[in-house]
Formats: sequence, structure tokens, C-alpha cells
Amino acid sequence: MVASAEALTPGSPTGPDTSADSTDLARFGYQPVLHRKLGRYASFAAGFSFVSILTTIFQFFGFGYSFGGAAFFWTWPIVFAGQFLVALNFAELAARYPISGCIYQWSRRLAGEVVGWFAGWMMIIAQIVTAAAAAIALQVVLPTIWSGFQLIGTDTALTSRDGASNAVLLGSALLALTTLINVIGIDWMARINSLGVTIEIIGVLAVIAVFFTHTDRGPGVVTHTDQAAAGPYWAAFLASGLMAAYVMVGFDSAGELSEETRNPRQVAPRTILSALAVSALGGGLILLGALMAAPSLTDGSLASGGLAYVIEAKLDTTPGKVVLACVACAITVCTLAIQTAGSRLLFSMARDERLPFSKQLATVHPRFGTPVWPAVAIGVLGIGLLLLNLGNAAIFATLASVCIVMLYLAYLLVTVPLLMRRIKGWPADVAGDAAGTKLFALGRYGIAINALAVVWGVAMAVNLAWPRSAVYTPNGGGWWMLWAAPLFVLATLAVGAVVHRLVTPARVPDAEPAVQIA
Repeated sequence: MVASAEALTPGSPTGPDTSADSTDLARFGYQPVLHRKLGRYASFAAGFSFVSILTTIFQFFGFGYSFGGAAFFWTWPIVFAGQFLVALNFAELAARYPISGCIYQWSRRLAGEVVGWFAGWMMIIAQIVTAAAAAIALQVVLPTIWSGFQLIGTDTALTSRDGASNAVLLGSALLALTTLINVIGIDWMARINSLGVTIEIIGVLAVIAVFFTHTDRGPGVVTHTDQAAAGPYWAAFLASGLMAAYVMVGFDSAGELSEETRNPRQVAPRTILSALAVSALGGGLILLGALMAAPSLTDGSLASGGLAYVIEAKLDTTPGKVVLACVACAITVCTLAIQTAGSRLLFSMARDERLPFSKQLATVHPRFGTPVWPAVAIGVLGIGLLLLNLGNAAIFATLASVCIVMLYLAYLLVTVPLLMRRIKGWPADVAGDAAGTKLFALGRYGIAINALAVVWGVAMAVNLAWPRSAVYTPNGGGWWMLWAAPLFVLATLAVGAVVHRLVTPARVPDAEPAVQIA
């Protein structure tokens, strides 16, 4: 076993948990150095806030509608079905490997060190980009609440130079705030995240109620394609699916916080599935309600203004601003959750000495019980990414497209090896049920569900990375912007190969623990 993070002394007044959960973790070769304080709701909140339907639907509703018209609604249940297949596999893994940095840990234990390392590497990059993409969503709501939030220029639209520049400023401030919260401890992170999720759920219910009590048309609107982008409808429909694909990721965050969750083998699988299912239900009702309540489907306002346009049209000024304030809270906790998940992944890989500066990244603060430098690294890199794109009006769609392609590829580096292991007998090919604990399992349906999840992941990765000018260069731009997603993936792999070579001499704990609960 390698030297792990600089541990607090177990059993000390401020030390980590020393319960059966920590004993369980020790079977995998790790010291229990993080504070195990998260309950079921906090675990659910981590996944729900990463998905954050208020954040992402507010960001992308106009985008989806501008491509697919009202019938883009059907991308939502389709993407949910595909992602739920992935979530079922993740839930089974979370029950068997309750370790921080789950995508890296799961992939490594299924396919070996090299595949696992690249899964973790791609997920880290994806989370940095995702945090930046989530943070700029403040531009969608804050200037609408109060014009004073538009600090640069006068045009608030993200597709304008003023709006894109102001989005970078607001997003950078938010990342600085979430970095501070992540540094000061899991207690504060959990309290703020749980409060924010509660506010978001209230906001979701309020938005749904407003829409369905102020309808202008019936549910048949979801068959309308007249406002779709030019060209064959199937192409427009596929492009509009970027919205749903961007929303329904990050449900694995409950697994990222396994070492800080009480009874993670039982809690994490349930919260992974419930975070995605609840988000899908709430988001679907918001989409349907917005299409039924929009004052007009044809004047261009729905595509340009999105949900904010519908809310402002249906509510008086003050109630409308309260709802938008709920959205701002959702964006904040979404960014916080993404950064938290990413910092635990960095910590997990650094603990195995699989990254440069591993000693610093694996150090846990003796008072706060958090890996400080991973949180700082993600915050600084996220801000740097935003500043690099300062003034770029295509930043919104480009960042979002790139980050979800990376997330889908990282997920594939788990589901593909898992399918190969299932064919060979997993989980029966590992040691038996040592504790007599019944864990979440797919049973005889495992191979079929896993195979469908792989097919789904490959299809979506190709669809999302496809170089569409309407997505990557809506206002014109160079060829490198059009091919941003494939180029970013190749660059990530190339840099990753160099970094991996630098850290290859390090050893890591055995892929399977001496005692494995299967």
C-alpha cells in the first residue's frame, strides 16, 4: 500500500470517522482521512445539485427550442432512458467500491491501472470545464433580476460580446466563492448544498405550478416542429438533444463523496438513481409547462429568452424575480457540487501518487478535514479557462458541448470495462459476500442493461462531438472552433499520455481489496 494522504489521527477529537465504514474503506488499502458526516439527504443533494435542472434547463432551453422546435421535448425522455441505464450500472459499482474518485476507482478496478488513469484524467478535465460552464449560467438570470449585475456593456445575451464578457466576470466570482466553501470543510459544503437544493426543489415546484396554471395551449404542442432549424428534422432533433444530454450528467457525484457518506454501500446507489429520476421528472414537467405557457412560439422570444421569458410573461415583477433568485441559488450549488466532486477525484488519484504534485493534492487539512489544494486547483483552472475565452460569444455552447463529450467518454471508460467483466462473470468473479450484506445488483439483467448503456454512450458521444457550425461557430469562426470537441479530446489524451508517463513509476493499492463485499 502506498503512503496515503497525510491523515488525521483516528479517534482524535477532530479526526475522521472510525466506524465500520472506515474499517470497510481500509480493506481497499486506504486510510480513512476524510470526515464521514454526510447522511442520505446530503448524498442525494450532491447528485441532484450537480444535475441541477434549474441551472441547466435555464441555460439550454432556448438552445434546444431553436434547433428542434417544441418537439425537442422528446429528447428529454430519450436521454433520461439512456442515462438511467448508465446510472443503474453506476449504482451497482457504488455498492461494491465505496471510494472517493469513483470514476477513476471503478475503471481501474475493472480494467487496470492505465484505463482507470485515463478515465480519471478525462473526468478531471471534464469537471473543470463543467464547473466553468455552470458558473457562467449566472449571466442568464442575475442581470434579469437586477441590471446592476451587468457590469460590462449593456447587451445581456450570452451570444453577444458584452454578455459573454460579463458571464466570465460573474462566473469567475462564483468559482472563487465555491472554492472558499470547499476549503473550509465538508460541514459547510453539505449545509450550503443541502439548503441550496431545498431552495431549488421549491423553485422547481413553483415554476411547474406557474406554468401549468397559466397555459396558453394544450400538451399537443410537443408535436410541433414548425420552429425547428432549417434542414432535415432528424438532424435538428439530434442537435437539440444537447440540452438534455448536458443536464443529465453528474448523478455519480454521490459516489465521489463515498468516503464522507455514512453507510455508503447502501446510500450511494439509491441516491445516484434518485438524483437522476427526480431531476428527470421535475425537468420534464418544466419543459412541458413552458411550452404550454409560452405567450408565443413563433416570435423568436422563446428561443432567445428561454424560460426567463416565460416566467417574466406569466408572473408579476416581484414573484418573477423571486423565482429567478431560486435559479441563481441552483447555479451556485451546482457549481459547488461539481467542484466538490472534482476535488475528491483529484484527491483520490493523488493519494495513489498518480498525478504531479501528488503530495500536496493528497494532503487533508488537519482542521477542516478537506483536501484543500484540489479545490483550489479546480477553481483556479476554471477561472483561467473562462478568462481564456473572454469576449468569445460562442463560449456558452462551446464549453457545454466540450464538457459533456468528455463526461460521456469518461463514463464509457467505466461501462465498457464493466461489460467485459460481466461477460467473464462479474461480480461473482470476485471474493464472496464477506459481511452478509445484500447490495444493489442488476442480477441476470446486468449484461443486457450494461450493453445498452455502452451503445447509448457511444452514440451520444458521436452526436455531441459532431462539428456543427450552428453549435460551435454560430457567429462565424475558425475551423478549430468548429472542431472544438474532437480537438479538445485529442489534446486531453495527448497531454494525459505525457502526464501518465511522468507518474508511471508510482505504485497503487491492489485493484481488489483483500476482503471484498460482492
